[in-house]
Amino acid sequence: MSLPDVAAAHRTELQNFERAILARQTQIESWFRAQWRHHHAPFYGSVDIRNSGYKLASIDMNLFPGGFNNLNPAFLHLASVAAQDAVERACAEAHSVLLIPENHTRNTFYLQNVYALYSILRQVGLNVRIGTLNPEITQITTLETALGDHITLEPVQRQSNRLQLADGFTPCMILLNNDLSGGVPEILQGLEQTLLPPVKAGWTTRRKSTHFHAYNLVAAEFAQLVGIDEWTINPYFEVCSGLDFTSHEGENRLAETVERLLQRIQHKYDELGIQDKPFVIVKADAGTYGMGVMSVHSAEEVRGLNRKKRNKMAKIKEGLEVSEVIVQEGIYTYETLHGATAEPVVYMMDRFVIGGFYRVHQDRGPDENLNAVGMHFVPLNCNIASLEEQDAEDEATSKREFQPWDQLGIPQTENATQASDCESIRLYVYGVLARLSLLAAAIELENMPEAVV
Repeated sequence: MSLPDVAAAHRTELQNFERAILARQTQIESWFRAQWRHHHAPFYGSVDIRNSGYKLASIDMNLFPGGFNNLNPAFLHLASVAAQDAVERACAEAHSVLLIPENHTRNTFYLQNVYALYSILRQVGLNVRIGTLNPEITQITTLETALGDHITLEPVQRQSNRLQLADGFTPCMILLNNDLSGGVPEILQGLEQTLLPPVKAGWTTRRKSTHFHAYNLVAAEFAQLVGIDEWTINPYFEVCSGLDFTSHEGENRLAETVERLLQRIQHKYDELGIQDKPFVIVKADAGTYGMGVMSVHSAEEVRGLNRKKRNKMAKIKEGLEVSEVIVQEGIYTYETLHGATAEPVVYMMDRFVIGGFYRVHQDRGPDENLNAVGMHFVPLNCNIASLEEQDAEDEATSKREFQPWDQLGIPQTENATQASDCESIRLYVYGVLARLSLLAAAIELENMPEAVV
């Protein structure tokens, strides 16, 4: 797979941005290493990125990624290296892990994700079992995945303050691939074992707006380091609460928020000579799976929602009602793959980039949410491991010289920045943006109170 096409009108802007990043590559990697000495990265995460050429930014950070099956199998060894580091940092003596996925068992593609994650952990040399909190599964159950693999789910039991399985298997560490949208079950509360991500990272307590408040700090510092306008990597946003989409409660307040943000975006567009029409994304402040999301181009659109759109916005995963939304600056995606709109999704474990894929949608435009029915995924076929991956490997051996250019396949010459159409350069830039979000997530979790459940 070659990189998606970028609209010709914005290629120069994109190349200028890439050059700015590459020109500060050494400083960027040094800065990230310094940040990770002060902040502990989440166990794993995925970041959605939008690329309009004149603006490249993270628009969402998922701390319970469910698309490991969409990564390029050729680079899963990177995930195993990163997983080993993450496990050792979380629990130095860990030799066994209990993986707890979502309760739904009918989505065979999600089950394929569970199988992929299970396989990554097994490659580290861990004894991995898959537990389930699904009350409908009362005995050991084997399920077939989308690609014909099989996973075995075992009901989880609690003995005192520890989780175990029926045969007495008691793991050193518990890894959640369940975002706790429906709340934190009592069985997960107050455990002695290492539980990652922590329950406070679930959507019961986590809010997108909290993440982007932390991201504001990270983006400002990074922009100063690189010498770019912070706006090019950071979408504006506001929060609107006290809503009831079914009864129209808070409708005018939401419309005023939308109008205010649209005017702010237009002012920035006018300042930079951007001809696009501003839009915003209204989405549930707590939630995932692309539910409770809509693109809005005017305040009147919010006041004029039809019943279908109101119902779509009123409830999200697990049937939870939406009363608070984040109104986020919309970023056009001017990348297309075989004529279909595309956006990159980058996956990380601990502080390392391990791969990613393009989310592609044939029927959605550059100003729409692509995380919707009809999307498909195209794995990245280039090593987008962060330069810190090479650095970590060097630390482990204490022998080899750090050679970032060789790691990414970027020509180590004075004219290297002229090769900004190279896949490695583009994907490295995406890795940088993803790691900014990961750092923001680390700060976000540090500042959150412990498990209010």
